[in-house]
Amino acid sequence: MTLEHPSLPLMLGMMRLHERPELQTPERLADWLEARLDQGLDWFDHADLYGGEGHNERLFGEALRRRPGLSSRVRVVTKAGILMAPGAAKHYDSSPAWLAGAIDRALARLGVERLDLFLIHRPDPLMEAEATTRVLDDAVRAGKVAALGVSNFLPEQWRRLQAALSHPLTHHQLQLSLTRSAPLFDGQFDALRRDGLSPLAWSPLDGGALFEGSTGQALNHLADHHGVSPASIALAWLRRLPGSPVPVIGTLDPARITTLHDEARLSLTRQDWYTLLEAARGDEVA
Repeated sequence: MTLEHPSLPLMLGMMRLHERPELQTPERLADWLEARLDQGLDWFDHADLYGGEGHNERLFGEALRRRPGLSSRVRVVTKAGILMAPGAAKHYDSSPAWLAGAIDRALARLGVERLDLFLIHRPDPLMEAEATTRVLDDAVRAGKVAALGVSNFLPEQWRRLQAALSHPLTHHQLQLSLTRSAPLFDGQFDALRRDGLSPLAWSPLDGGALFEGSTGQALNHLADHHGVSPASIALAWLRRLPGSPVPVIGTLDPARITTLHDEARLSLTRQDWYTLLEAARGDEVA
């Protein structure tokens, strides 16, 4: 399974679903989902953490149950492994019991027969790779999960997991943007490409920080030149990378999603790409 541009220009992040009052009823969320699917946007990024204790997955599933015809059209990514229990320290859990339960709970909340992609949300120093991978392999064999990946892992962390897995890790979701470009220079991005992992970029607009200062000025200049939004320029910068990282966008606003979708075929020149990098780093490329 591949998720590469241009077939997948955007992935829609569900992290802030619980913050949108107009999407809290199943019927309204079903309308929103159907409109996105009609646009050709069918990948939705979840985590059991989002909204607290699976709340956003549950909202999503209630909308699918309200309109059953949508469930066969959506493609679902979800993540597990971060725990924030009341009165306890935030921690990670990649134990077999937790991940096996997390997969089953996600399927039940989302109301889908299979997770198209399941990611371990954060690397867990206490992970016993052989035990964890037995659960992941079993989930694939049972048809509960179509593909496996990781999020926020370093190369040796995902390689330790892969060495014990029978099925390949196919995706890595990492923080990557014009103003968070360290993985391009510390070897992490090269490592995921070498190991055949398709990149998914979370926070591709760096929470709006890249629209400020000299980076914002450079984005605005190129946006005016190309007749598109500054955000689309920032996402085009990401897609110019080898492997065309898929941006996981956080907005749920239909108009903004439509703009980013309609402008997704923009391709930047090499000169434009480096001009933006120089603006973001604040100095010339060495």
